[in-house]
Amino acid sequence: MAINTFKRYEKKYKVTDKQLEEMMPTILEHMNFDKYCVGGAEYGVYNIYFDTQDSYLIRESLQKPRYKEKIRLRTYCSPAQDNDTCFLELKKKCEKIVFKRRITTTLSQAEEFLMYGTEPNFDEKDYINNQVLAEIRTFMKMYSIVPTQYISYKRFAFFGKDDSSFRMTFDRDITTRRNDLSLRYDSYGEKLLGEHERLLEIKINGAMPMWLATMLSEMGIFTTSFSKYGTAYSNKIKEDMGLVTAKSKPEQISDEGFRHAV
Repeated sequence: MAINTFKRYEKKYKVTDKQLEEMMPTILEHMNFDKYCVGGAEYGVYNIYFDTQDSYLIRESLQKPRYKEKIRLRTYCSPAQDNDTCFLELKKKCEKIVFKRRITTTLSQAEEFLMYGTEPNFDEKDYINNQVLAEIRTFMKMYSIVPTQYISYKRFAFFGKDDSSFRMTFDRDITTRRNDLSLRYDSYGEKLLGEHERLLEIKINGAMPMWLATMLSEMGIFTTSFSKYGTAYSNKIKEDMGLVTAKSKPEQISDEGFRHAV
């Protein structure tokens, strides 16, 4: 059974392709490739983030409150089709602890739920999926959400040989847009990192392993504050203020646009 609930600490770093190459032998000594890294290759992650019309959730998140939450629809194929597996995820952060809850469904079922409130039909004995579904339902009643941001990236992912809950991910080619807000479209848009930059995320339940802390210290790699959705939204605000030039004007999100997008 797929794991549908997560509780962990997350630390973020920016690294270069060269630094990843230098780190790889040590990483592979202590960790295995994620199942999606078939043959040790990167895989794609494709997301639609949802928010209110006035972007309340991301605006609150950027204020760095003690508690914040967000919701997104994720798949690992692009463009996605009706029966492709999707994950509807509710992510919460309280202090420094991250809680992630998700249900597994198909793209068409997720769209029906988000657009019309038609819930996926889980077996009544499937307690976890039904519990998470109830939490997402409550979230959707609190906020009138619409799709607001597309974000995709290429990822290397690893999990610990001695502790499978310990994970590391390296994301590159982080691509974002505020139009064509559906997983049914191919990945395209603005880039959030430089050509040879990657976002490293370390996801742990407790203390960082000594081998990893030592390696990061010796390489001069230090934590950073970087949110994919937050950075994409901040870039939009800068464009709106004329501080940077937009490459393409995002479409206005409307009820009709929401129906078309999902």
